[in-house]
Amino acid sequence: MLNYKQLYYFWNVAKAGSITRAAEQLHLTPQTISGQLAELERSLGADLFRRTGRRLELTPAGEMANEHAREIFQIGNELEQTLKRGSTEQSFRVGVADAVPKSIAYQLLAPAIALADPVRLICYEDKLERLFAELAIHKLDLVIADQPLPSELGVKAFNHSLGYCDIALYAVPELAARYRKGFPQSLNDAPFLLLGDKVAMQAGLQRWFQEQDIRPRIVGQFDDSALMKAFGRAGAGVFPAPAIMEEEIQKQQGAELIGHIKSVVVNYYAISVERRLSHPAVLAVSAAARESVFAKRVL
Repeated sequence: MLNYKQLYYFWNVAKAGSITRAAEQLHLTPQTISGQLAELERSLGADLFRRTGRRLELTPAGEMANEHAREIFQIGNELEQTLKRGSTEQSFRVGVADAVPKSIAYQLLAPAIALADPVRLICYEDKLERLFAELAIHKLDLVIADQPLPSELGVKAFNHSLGYCDIALYAVPELAARYRKGFPQSLNDAPFLLLGDKVAMQAGLQRWFQEQDIRPRIVGQFDDSALMKAFGRAGAGVFPAPAIMEEEIQKQQGAELIGHIKSVVVNYYAISVERRLSHPAVLAVSAAARESVFAKRVL
């Protein structure tokens, strides 16, 4: 059986980057931790670290062990805190695709923590591929994404539509005034900030550019929508966002609307292992989407 004390020592060394620092944090001698690490490596039959100068780096086996150790001790901490509170609080683990704007994710998930029966929300933001893999092995209760689960992945899960809206283009006031007149042809050679190629919105935008015979000057492309908006706020270029975020973008980004692209629609999905939604927190997310977040979708 795996020795969890040895695994705990390993996890702390991985975080600290050295046996000496981990020993100081754990109030143990370096010799004790070094001996326990050697025992763990022998029992697993794999080297977990390699030395690079004065620092220890994880081997591929160490990377895998570290990821599992992080999850094991996180779950253990959740159990300890729940029992200490004497609560029946349940965890609700949600993966949010990094292409989903954080404010939309918040609006969808906030009702889950306001339920009569306590729910502890645990959110992970990541690439869709990794989130789908976690959902497949039941490490997540739900994935919120801007595209459905592809059938070719072979993951037994179900797509539940949350809602949709068109997208709009925004920029700081000076750029917005320049490109609003004569929209959309005015956008030819305009500086643009776009999201990565794997984001659902991006494919629709590229088609729209071709249909309108518009050739934008792409000055930046980003995996993270928040970073894209930060560049937009600084005046680096025109940027797209879901139209339902118009008021928020005007207030927080200091940007103005240039125009709507009604033919490009962003869909959002709740993806779960349930064919029919029954988990109270998932039902709360679905209701929030239907009754609030996408109730006034722009199309």
